[in-house]
Amino acid sequence: MYPPSIQKLIGQFSKFPTVGPRTAARFVFYLLKIPKEEAESLQESISQLKEKVRLCSFCFNPFEGEEELCEICDNPGRDKSTLCVVEKEPDLEAIEKTKQYKGRYFILGGTVSRLRKEDVKSLRTKELIERAENPEIKEIILATNSTPEGENTALYLERLLAETKKKTTRLGRGIPVGGELEYADPETLKSALEGRK
Repeated sequence: MYPPSIQKLIGQFSKFPTVGPRTAARFVFYLLKIPKEEAESLQESISQLKEKVRLCSFCFNPFEGEEELCEICDNPGRDKSTLCVVEKEPDLEAIEKTKQYKGRYFILGGTVSRLRKEDVKSLRTKELIERAENPEIKEIILATNSTPEGENTALYLERLLAETKKKTTRLGRGIPVGGELEYADPETLKSALEGRK
């Protein structure tokens, strides 16, 4: 049995996505081996993350600064008539790297697996409807992953957004089924964006 301080930290690391108790224990024992200065630097980085990073009031993209909007939403050169809905922050980054999409984004904050109430509650659907009802927005692109959860989420959002009477499209089939946007190469994402329907 590990000492309580090690157990506590293993428990905290185990809460990270895709990190189980074994991997969490590896993290803890790695931290025990590194010099004290490195551990303090990590602690400082975590503190700064919580102090300096805020969420954009429009798309929920994290950024540093005192403004309300991130630099994408604040850019007057962006096309305000299209709104690309993604599951999570790395998906936004992946699409931005293609340099093909010039509209605005909305980070949903997750997916729904079987339309369970707790899954639906965790999504920013109320905020999405508010953005979609903006008269400037003409098209909403549902850029969810080609996973069962992503497909369920897209179907749920299509039904939810039907009342707004806005054109709703999905990414073309450049993304493999079961694949995630954050791991797709720029060319695949480019063709998926171009082939949206």
